Amino acid sequence: MSAPTADVPALLSLRGVNKSFGAVHVLQDVDFDAHAGQVTALVGDNGAGKSTLIKGIAGIYGFDHGGYVFDGEHVTVSNPKQANALGIEVVYQDLALCDNLDIVHNLFLGREVTKAGRLDEATMERRAKETLAGLSVRTVKSIRQQVASLSGGQRQTVAIARSVLWNSKVVILDEPTAALGVAQTEQVLKLVRRLADNGLAVVLISHNLNDVFEVADRISVLYLGRCVAQVVASDVTRNQVVELITSGRSGDLGLGAAAALAASPDTATDPTGPLNAVEAS
Repeated sequence: MSAPTADVPALLSLRGVNKSFGAVHVLQDVDFDAHAGQVTALVGDNGAGKSTLIKGIAGIYGFDHGGYVFDGEHVTVSNPKQANALGIEVVYQDLALCDNLDIVHNLFLGREVTKAGRLDEATMERRAKETLAGLSVRTVKSIRQQVASLSGGQRQTVAIARSVLWNSKVVILDEPTAALGVAQTEQVLKLVRRLADNGLAVVLISHNLNDVFEVADRISVLYLGRCVAQVVASDVTRNQVVELITSGRSGDLGLGAAAALAASPDTATDPTGPLNAVEAS
């Protein structure tokens, strides 16, 4: 993992984005950057706004206002098709795989290749093999295995492979190791690293700081709907990141003392506090 260079422009850049649900102000003037060839970890406590932020990036929610820049161009993303057209793919925690279908049919689910009105099995199988080989995936015995027969790590691998099958440029992974054991976690983290090494901008959402510091080049921290820090991973310690997650500041990083106190759910009436958040994470 090479050290990120400061002068490389972000592939995806959000500036001052906001999102409210009724009286609940979930995202407040959030800045966020993701760089090609790097893993950006998005961290924050439950209710910090992570899910709302990635759903806004993916077009599931429209941001109320703020700037959305992709590959140097200001864009409007108001639905998932527009995000997909840009090359943005999201792998959610539930993976959205069909247990009764094999790997090939899961990779092409909803985007099947047809020829003369019939499924083009040969083309889909060839592209599936090429995609898995390109990611150095060697843990599946056959691409015609039913997903129901796969381990948790293998299922995660299939979901990630599906996200890069469509010339994607940004891949967002929502807690990809949350339900995995040690060996499977290591397998998935290596795959995450390979995605970035292949030139993709990878956004990794995780509560596990060991995973974050193993693969991330940069870390963005959300605290009660605010992005309080965007830092190079090698420039901060785990303790600093924990402090940013829990209090919004760590030394010179994050919110100023007065702002952190005002944002605290113990002292503020702002409905974006964890007990009133409209999202689970």
